[in-house]
Amino acid sequence: MGRGGEQRRPQAYDAELGIAVERAQQGDEEAFATAYRLVHPGLLGYVRGLVGEDAEDVASEAWLEIARDLSRFRGDGAGFRGWTATIARHRALDHLRRQKRRPRQALLEQDVLELPGGEDTAVAALETLSTERALELIRTLPTEQAEAVLLRVVVGLDGPATARVLGKRAGSVRTAAYRGLKRLAEQLASGHGGNVTSTPPRALKDET
Repeated sequence: MGRGGEQRRPQAYDAELGIAVERAQQGDEEAFATAYRLVHPGLLGYVRGLVGEDAEDVASEAWLEIARDLSRFRGDGAGFRGWTATIARHRALDHLRRQKRRPRQALLEQDVLELPGGEDTAVAALETLSTERALELIRTLPTEQAEAVLLRVVVGLDGPATARVLGKRAGSVRTAAYRGLKRLAEQLASGHGGNVTSTPPRALKDET
């Protein structure tokens, strides 16, 4: 994000992240701290978009699991971001179950092979907002659109990785991300993005 969100695009540090993770798996605590520093801001933003004010606690639970299971991870820096996002999502779902929130009914998903462009405009506009304001705006989207946008924009995953985290078809996720970014672009263009009223985070669809 831009003002208030001092964060490089996640893809920019994937090489550094991959090296840090490899060293952390060999017991290098400083390397693990580096991996945490590189991944945590985006991961926390994603979790905050799912559970709101309880994000710090949920993210802490996720990092405990990440540290415990680090030796099982196989992949590069981008793969690590996807792996940690999957763990964080599971902890968020567990949290929502404990809170006994009623799951939203999923909207009908449509598998679209190709979608027109236009996402860059919304992404660029979101990056001019503070992290908190951008997350407030994203939380106004339907659940599946909000998750897709959070993973694509905040965590920085590509389409296939986002689909793996959500356990859905790539076409469905691409559709959700496109619709969400299109809606955000329309809100920002109309000036609504500057005066977003905070809304409670929507409960995720409960999954087994």
